[in-house]
Amino acid sequence: MEGTVIKNTGSWYTVKLDDSADSGIIMPCKIKGNFRLKGIRTTNPVAVGDRVTVIPGQEGNGFITQISPRKNYIIRRSSNLSKEAHIIAANVDQAILVATLFHPTVSTTFIDRFLATAEAYGIKAIIVINKTDLCRGDEEREEYLDAITYLYRSIGYPVIHTSATTGEGIDELRKKLTGKISLFSGNSGVGKTTIINELIPGLDLRTAEISEIHDTGMHTTTFSEMFRLPGDKESYIIDTPGVKGFGTVDFDPREVSHFFPEIFEIGHNCRFADCTHIHEPGCAVRKAIEDHKIALSRYNSYLSITSDDTGSKYREAY
Repeated sequence: MEGTVIKNTGSWYTVKLDDSADSGIIMPCKIKGNFRLKGIRTTNPVAVGDRVTVIPGQEGNGFITQISPRKNYIIRRSSNLSKEAHIIAANVDQAILVATLFHPTVSTTFIDRFLATAEAYGIKAIIVINKTDLCRGDEEREEYLDAITYLYRSIGYPVIHTSATTGEGIDELRKKLTGKISLFSGNSGVGKTTIINELIPGLDLRTAEISEIHDTGMHTTTFSEMFRLPGDKESYIIDTPGVKGFGTVDFDPREVSHFFPEIFEIGHNCRFADCTHIHEPGCAVRKAIEDHKIALSRYNSYLSITSDDTGSKYREAY
């Protein structure tokens, strides 16, 4: 029997078996065998979104015996000191990064690391700036919102403003999700779960208040799970636990520029074909930064990823 993993709680995986019925058959499963992904040590060898083969066990449970080849997946380093990686989801059509500029403040470093990872694994990314109601009526905050929006739109990323409080942008976001499997990710406390509750009435996923002391979110989503959007059999959301930092995995420093579209494009004009854009003479990228054609924040994010092999850089400045 074959099916799709729709929930991962650690040792157990919920698989929706292929079935002619609209709802399908749900089977709790464990792993049978030893799965590895291209030699990368992962904390979860099977991820939500995986297509799998299962065999029935006892009492309605089953065993996953095989993972079908993945169309794609998105992955991050599991912790600051760990060499292991965590697969966030597999076989997705797009990744929705939910970020907030205030309460909590999400750094552009975090945003850029997520976007670079999506680029590396061939996944289209959409930026959702949530809690925009906190910016309205404050000139300084509105200017910052406009600046961040312009920055990422000028690179080519769609940016949607949302507010669960006012309803802003929810319908626009819903249209972007039609007919696609969409991964939702972001820092804890940015309102990701609240948005999903707005998109799927009656789901009522648990949310929590922001810590007033540290202005950070508390983890309420503890595992990844796939939900179908109402009224469309082809539209799914994968909700994932909030993350604090986003560590990249196995990026070749010589290829990091490929995952920053504006740096990659201007890099063709560098004097040396293998320019790292760090110290070489005749670097078109550094010249573009001086001329304000590439944002300094993006370049700093690029530098932070190229130095990820030190094992201590990736969680700074979040």
